[in-house]
Amino acid sequence: MATQKHIVVIGAGFAGLATACVLAKEGHRVTILEKNDQPGGRARFWEKDGFKFDMGPSWYWMPDVFENFFALFGKKPSDFYELKRLDPGYRVYYGKDDMLDVPADMGELENLFDDIEPGSSAGLRKFLDQAAYKYKVGMGEYVFRPSHSITEFIDFNLIKKSMSMQLLTSMSSHVRKYFKDPKLIKLLEFPVLFLGATPKDTPAMYSMMNYADLALGTWYPMGGMNEIVKAMVSIAESYGVDLRLNTEVTKIDVVNKQANTIQTTQGIVNADFIIAGADYEYTDQHLLEKPDRNYTGKYWDSRTMSPSSLLFYIGTNKKIEGIQHHNLFFDEDFELHAKEIYKDPQWPSKPLFYVCCTSKTDAGAAPEGSENLFFLMPIAPGLEDDDATREKYFDVMMNRFEHITGQSIRESIIVKRSYALKDFKADYHSFKENAYGLANTLAQTAFFKPGMRAKHIKNMLYTGQLTVPGPGVPPALISGQIAAIEAMKVLGFMRPEA
Repeated sequence: MATQKHIVVIGAGFAGLATACVLAKEGHRVTILEKNDQPGGRARFWEKDGFKFDMGPSWYWMPDVFENFFALFGKKPSDFYELKRLDPGYRVYYGKDDMLDVPADMGELENLFDDIEPGSSAGLRKFLDQAAYKYKVGMGEYVFRPSHSITEFIDFNLIKKSMSMQLLTSMSSHVRKYFKDPKLIKLLEFPVLFLGATPKDTPAMYSMMNYADLALGTWYPMGGMNEIVKAMVSIAESYGVDLRLNTEVTKIDVVNKQANTIQTTQGIVNADFIIAGADYEYTDQHLLEKPDRNYTGKYWDSRTMSPSSLLFYIGTNKKIEGIQHHNLFFDEDFELHAKEIYKDPQWPSKPLFYVCCTSKTDAGAAPEGSENLFFLMPIAPGLEDDDATREKYFDVMMNRFEHITGQSIRESIIVKRSYALKDFKADYHSFKENAYGLANTLAQTAFFKPGMRAKHIKNMLYTGQLTVPGPGVPPALISGQIAAIEAMKVLGFMRPEA
C-alpha cells in the first residue's frame, strides 16, 4: 500500500464531503476547510424560535444515488434518517380553484393525465419509457466519467446510445410531441426551469428528470435535508476526517506546479493533494495566481449560468390550510418568466414561485400549532439586490399566495428572513451570485464544462456544481466520488476493490 497522503478538501458541501468520505475510507489523512460555521454548503440549516429551515435544497429526488453513496461505506440512508415518500409528491397551482396534485401511484397519475387530456396516459407511458432509458444510460454511462476529454466518449456503443438520448432535440418540442394541454406541458417542463435555459434551449435528454420526478418519486428525509449532511459528516468523522469550520481559504500557493501550501484565516495548512469543492470560478480567479489558473476572466464571463433565487424563510403562529409539502405557483406565464431569467435578464414582471411547507410532513420543523414556509422565486443571476426590491417581491408572492389559497397569513408571521443574490456571494463566493451552478445547455455538458483537472497544477482537482456532472444534490454527490477516484489515480493509491 502506498504511503498515506494528506489531502485537503476545500469546502464542506455535498461534493466536498463525498470526496472526503471516499478518500478517508481509502486510508488517506483528509482535512476539510470550510468557510462557514456549519457544513453542508447550500444545504445548511437555520433555526429560530423553534422553527427549523433547510436553507437551500428541499427536493429529495433520485434516491438511488443516495443509496449507492451510503452503500460505499456499508450503510443505508435508513441508518441515518427516516425517508418518507410524499404522496402527493407536490401540488401545482394554475390559479384560484385551479390546481392539481401529483400522485405517487403511477396508475393514479395516468388517470390524472387522462382527466386533463383524454387519452394522454398512453403518451405518458411512452414519454416515461424514453425518460427511463435516458436515466439508465445517463446514470450508467455518462455521469461517472471525469470528462477530461472527448476521447472518453469515443466508444461505438456509447455513441449509439447517445443517438437515443435526444441531445439535439429540445425539451419543448419533445414534450409537445406527446401532450397538448398547457397544464401537462407546464408540469413536464418545470424540472428544467432550474437547469439554466428555457425548455426550447434545453436538450430533451433532460426528460430523465421527469422519470426521476414521476417514477422514482419525491421523498423527504425526516428532520430535513440537512440530515443528509449530518449523515455524511458522521461517516467522514468515523474515518478520521478533520473538519475545520470557520476556516476560509485565502490563497493557494503554487511552486513548480505543486500546490502544497494553503493560506487560511486560521493559519497555514500544508497538503500533498488539494481538491477544491468551493466555488470553481472563485478558486480559479481569486485563490490562484494568474499563471496557475485554468481559465481567463473572459471565459468565465461567457458561461451561461443557472438561476439565482430570492428566498424567504417564514414562520407563522397558525396552521396554513389547503397546501401541500411542495407547492408550485404556475398561475402566471411560464415562458415570460423563463425569458426574464435567461434571455433578457431582469427582475421578473410576473414571476412563478415555489412554496415549501415541511411542517406538513415533519411536525418537528415548527412549534405546535405553527407552520414553517420557504418561499423561492427563481431570478436571473447578477441582478442588483437591495432590501426594497426583496420586499417588493415578498408582497408580490404573498398577495398571490393569499389570493390563490384563500387565506391571510401576513398577520401571523412571527419569523421572517430573506436570502438572495448578495447572500449567495457573501456565504459561498458564488459566481455571479448564482444558486444552481452552470446551465445544463448542450454547449456546457460533459467535457464542455470547466474541467476537473487543474491544468497547471499537478496535485489539484476541482469538484462540485460548476464542473462535472453538474448542479443539484445527486450530481454533487457523484462529482465528489469522481474527484476522489481521480485523485487516487494521480496518487497511485487505490485498493484493489476500489
